[in-house]
Amino acid sequence: MTQTTEAAAGAEETPTSKKPRLRRNRRMSLHRAWFVAAVTFVTIIGAAAFRSLPGLLIDPLHEDFGWSRGTIGAAVSVNLALYGLTAPFAAALMDRFGIRRVVAVALTVIALGSGLTYWMTAAWQLMLCWGLLVGLGSGSMALAFAATVTNRWFTARRGLVTGILTAASASGQLIFLPLLSWIVEKHSWRPAAVTVSLAALAVVPFVWLLLRDHPADVGQKPYGAKEFVPKPEPARGAARRAVTVLFTASRTGTFWLLAGTFAICGASTNGLIQTHFVPAAHDHGMPVTAAASLLAVIGVFDVVGTIASGWFTDRFDARRLLAVYYALRGISLLFLPMLLAPSVHPPMLFFIVFYGLDWVATVPPTVALCREQYGDDSAIVFGWVLASHQVGAALVAFLGGVARDVFGSYDMVWYASGALCAAAALMALVIRRKPAAPALAVS
Repeated sequence: MTQTTEAAAGAEETPTSKKPRLRRNRRMSLHRAWFVAAVTFVTIIGAAAFRSLPGLLIDPLHEDFGWSRGTIGAAVSVNLALYGLTAPFAAALMDRFGIRRVVAVALTVIALGSGLTYWMTAAWQLMLCWGLLVGLGSGSMALAFAATVTNRWFTARRGLVTGILTAASASGQLIFLPLLSWIVEKHSWRPAAVTVSLAALAVVPFVWLLLRDHPADVGQKPYGAKEFVPKPEPARGAARRAVTVLFTASRTGTFWLLAGTFAICGASTNGLIQTHFVPAAHDHGMPVTAAASLLAVIGVFDVVGTIASGWFTDRFDARRLLAVYYALRGISLLFLPMLLAPSVHPPMLFFIVFYGLDWVATVPPTVALCREQYGDDSAIVFGWVLASHQVGAALVAFLGGVARDVFGSYDMVWYASGALCAAAALMALVIRRKPAAPALAVS
């Protein structure tokens, strides 16, 4: 140890020829930002259990309690709407109280809401537990969480990191969907709800012990930054700031275009496929476990597609990427009614792979456009854009169930969603590019 100390001292006092070697060694060490991103990734995976369950509950709850699919869809829609509407306030609360505290409390609320459904006997209790409590908790674990972590800890590779963290939810879906579908089929829905509760609780210690709020907490610069960024003072008036940012952003046409496209994104993913694909496939004679496994496969290719989309976002125009993603998604939905069958066949597998690659590929370019247009407020603006995503998802989760009750099939819902995706592609192309200088702001 003495020789090492002397060598280090000599490196500081002797010729500059040894200094570059020390700088290279420092560069070779893994930046703490990647460790924080890894913890965030695991946290989102653990919290993804609650997103895997709603589509598996529709038929069991209908059979156990006699509730209509519209009633069950309404509870899911409350969950999805609150998931989105809570997100911008959660982003502001993270600025006020820190990421770690907000996420730990959110996971606890999710665990409470999911656990209480074990004893429910009436539809209003489903609304309260799964709709209100899980909706509020999951809203604080929304994509605004990933955007906040990315904005604080990274100035380089933001698109890639956003893609990786967004893919975490799909990874969680891959892990939990087959397990939960097996539990529902073999042991009823109640043990599955308890599993979701325990999964959320299991993540809390990781968040509390390992997650850090800001690079300055560990004396480091954000990854890729040239200068040290001091930790800002806690922002007071979180709710007021979230509303103020909304009013400011809503005066721009870009905000409404982003919100509109993302509402269609939510309608065609969380509201439609995630909520209604399993019961729709079951209507055509496919076993629940097989349909749930197909959703899990979507999760596999979602990981690939989202990470690739993050890489593309760092290199190509985000507007054109969004237009391509929505156009391809719309085309695939128009073919889905012809592909549903009692068994899994190659064209259905092609749809699953294709749709999986496109599932949340829209997130990295949408986050990038928010950052380009709104700078330091981009995480909160994205929270409001995400709110529109979940409102769109909530509407289709409810209307899809109503359509199934009225028409006896989901065909009209698939066709309408395909048309909406075509409209979203056109809206993405209309978004105007912001001058370069404001886009350099670092959160």
